[in-house]
Amino acid sequence: MKLDLEFVRAQFPAFSEPSLQGWAFFENAGGSYPCIQFINRLTDFYMKNKVQVNYPYPASMLAGELMEASYKRMADYLNVEDSEIHFGPSTTQNIYVLANAMSPIWKNGDEIILSCQDHEANAGAWRKLADKGIKIVEWHVDSETGLLSLDELEGLFSERTKMLVFPHCSNVIGHINPVKEISRNAHKHGVLSVVDGVAYAPHAFPDLKDLGADIYLFSLYKTYGPHLGLMYVKKELIGKLENQSHFFKEGITRSMLTPAGPDHAQIAATSGILDYFDAVYKHHFDDEAEPAQKNRALHKLFNEHEKALLDRLLDFLKSRDDVQIIGPDDAEIRATTVSILPKNKTLDQVYATLVKHQIMLGKGDFYAVRPLIDMDIPRKPGVLRISFLHYTSMEEIDQLIEALKVAL
Repeated sequence: MKLDLEFVRAQFPAFSEPSLQGWAFFENAGGSYPCIQFINRLTDFYMKNKVQVNYPYPASMLAGELMEASYKRMADYLNVEDSEIHFGPSTTQNIYVLANAMSPIWKNGDEIILSCQDHEANAGAWRKLADKGIKIVEWHVDSETGLLSLDELEGLFSERTKMLVFPHCSNVIGHINPVKEISRNAHKHGVLSVVDGVAYAPHAFPDLKDLGADIYLFSLYKTYGPHLGLMYVKKELIGKLENQSHFFKEGITRSMLTPAGPDHAQIAATSGILDYFDAVYKHHFDDEAEPAQKNRALHKLFNEHEKALLDRLLDFLKSRDDVQIIGPDDAEIRATTVSILPKNKTLDQVYATLVKHQIMLGKGDFYAVRPLIDMDIPRKPGVLRISFLHYTSMEEIDQLIEALKVAL
């Protein structure tokens, strides 16, 4: 089965927006285009259901039902229970709340292993626990490859280790970490596995039950929807955490980790992401399937298309002696987020030329400060980051390559 790109791109208004014509979008790691299904749901909610939810009148009851549907449908796609899904303002905020909820269950001198491959906004809250007596043990990346060593990890566990925090993949290095194996190893030591999926989930939603992490987080504005963070917390763990909401919310698991209260409209509109997935599945496959089965099929469909694009880009980059690829150059083990460093021109010169050729991409450290430190790459100017998703076309990859030929 091959992805019908024309059908896919028709679901994203950005591709028919006149002001964006001619521009190739390669900053998807910073935020994806929203799908029309999400946009329609959000607009519809604001027009018809922007009231307090769950009161006994039609607009309010429907608002509550729409929110409940998003929890249920997202849980079904991720293959977990809806009570294990939490929506918050952002992944960074979710981790901040989570860190405060978890710290009381540990004692002074207990340890957290924290990878140095992480996006800082999604790791900084854990590091702040050092002020509360928690010891932070750093899992550094290889200075040449940017990869995390599983052998090195084994030597970091101790009798005081309570939690291991690492990314599914880095937002600058791009290597896809073996989450299932790492989580299984953590559990062997009696340690919780916490996974930052922000840079991975845009490429395909994971099957969280199969993955085995105790906590998994990602951002919905990078997966075609609203500016919310999604947090999965295994149900066996939630009851052990300290309530972060109002005192009368104690025991209401959906509220305990969302002290700011839910954004009704954005949560309700999150179902639009799953409407999009359902539409793509129905267009490509004849059979009916459960959401988790659809997710696995779409995972393969999206990844095969992305890999073809990535192969084209990596083949070009590897043919050049004037550019350095950060992270692995093998499309089989990395996501379609590729950071590079020019060798003969300044990063700013190359970036300016790419923009002149209507390439939209990012430059800087992308809050991935610690992996850059480990790899001895200056924060300023940082790296050029090229990031794309399943809705990207081969023609856009070729546009990028032609622009790179001039820019480098």
